[in-house]
Amino acid sequence: MPELLERADTALLDAVRRGLADRADPTKAPAMQAYMKSAMPYRGVPSPVQKALAREVFPAHPLPDFETWRQTALALWRDATYREERYLAIALTGLRAYAAHQTPASLPLYEELIVTGAWWDYVDEVAIRRIGPILRSHPDVVRPLMLAWRTDGDLWRRRSAIICQVGRKDGMDLDLLTACLEPNLADREFFIRKAIGWALRDYAWRDPEWVRAWVAAHDGQLSGLSRREALKNI
Repeated sequence: MPELLERADTALLDAVRRGLADRADPTKAPAMQAYMKSAMPYRGVPSPVQKALAREVFPAHPLPDFETWRQTALALWRDATYREERYLAIALTGLRAYAAHQTPASLPLYEELIVTGAWWDYVDEVAIRRIGPILRSHPDVVRPLMLAWRTDGDLWRRRSAIICQVGRKDGMDLDLLTACLEPNLADREFFIRKAIGWALRDYAWRDPEWVRAWVAAHDGQLSGLSRREALKNI
């Protein structure tokens, strides 16, 4: 039975939807939908305009606690009829005002966004900017989850495990990185091969020799795409 989201803030939801409708540009919507290969239509609201709307609406509707925040984000996500509503749902989860909610308690929310979003524009933001920080603050909880996701049947969980440390400026868990990369080296899925290369390329900014050596050691296993991406900036 679907979860009842009785604590979702309906005023915030209405303000987001009304704001997107007011800013809609039907001439842009088809191209945006085609570019993202999206079954869900667009309003035609570009990213900068979405961000401006978030800055206007979210502070005007403060959410009092974790559960209201969680349910409001889920309601905006689940009931979306336009893709921009889901972008705003993700933006709400990352708002600085709710930084205290970035704990393992939010992981089921983020997992739902990843699995039901099932496309890179949703998944990458959640994996890197939501799960990644929780991994850093709560490695005892998130690390085992990423080790489980690395071989999951859902490719977006696997991609999330691979890229969740992208952008990490210090304290890279190399054991976790390699543990997530190695079981996926033979995967022929484009989004997995691209993720492998991206994760390695990002770490190369900090330790290019380690990446060069790792690529050489796995040269017979890495796809050409992963190898090119990994070495692009070396």
